[in-house]
Amino acid sequence: MTAADEARPGRRRGVVGLLLGLVGVVILCALGTWQVERLHWKEGVLRQIDERTHAPPQPADAVAATAERTGDVEYIPVSAHGRFLNGAERFFISTFGGDAGWNVYVPMDLGGNRFVWINRGFVPYDRKDPATRREGLIDGETDVTGLARNVAAEKPSWLVPNNDTAKNQFFWKNLGELGLGAGLPADARVLPFVIDAGSGRAPGGWPVGGTTVIDIPNNHLQYAITWYGLALVLASMLGYQVFRAFRPLAPAPDRG
Repeated sequence: MTAADEARPGRRRGVVGLLLGLVGVVILCALGTWQVERLHWKEGVLRQIDERTHAPPQPADAVAATAERTGDVEYIPVSAHGRFLNGAERFFISTFGGDAGWNVYVPMDLGGNRFVWINRGFVPYDRKDPATRREGLIDGETDVTGLARNVAAEKPSWLVPNNDTAKNQFFWKNLGELGLGAGLPADARVLPFVIDAGSGRAPGGWPVGGTTVIDIPNNHLQYAITWYGLALVLASMLGYQVFRAFRPLAPAPDRG
């Protein structure tokens, strides 16, 4: 067997390794490019949220028209005038200011057989019973200004618990389940979103409004840098291997 025959398997392995390495570089670059695309998308989302939250409030009916047309009214400022149906409070597990408790949702009668659910804000566990916060149960007509929030037609994830309507404990916003036993007319028109009331305390201190949390992480730039950096490292290693494979061999020493 000649020296060339002995070297051939090693060369084949080297070529296979080089091809696999090139595939790895392509994949890493593709992942980096995908993160750049995600970065532009996320910046657009954050820009839209910023524009929405700083816009003047729109009437509830105008926001309802947008919801029916586009299905997305998240964080649009909205104002509503009507009367709370305090006997139909619904409670969502929540935290606020480091304390655990409930967000209190209540339907508002807007008149004309129109209703919208209002997240009036946070109460601690020991204030769930309306009797412990009678002053905050506003009777008569009132105004609410806050942010519109989308509702879900189905549970967002299997990780989210099911709403327990029997115990009046909710984990995700579903208008059908919220309305069970609320005493709304059978032909009521419930607007297709809910309103997170703006900051401020109700009379007597509870509920506390302004519970909306807008905290959307945007780490796509560092992810892109990571993928591109790994691609550069791998490409450098492949380049070094190619250099070693094709560099001129030093001449054999003259033994004459």
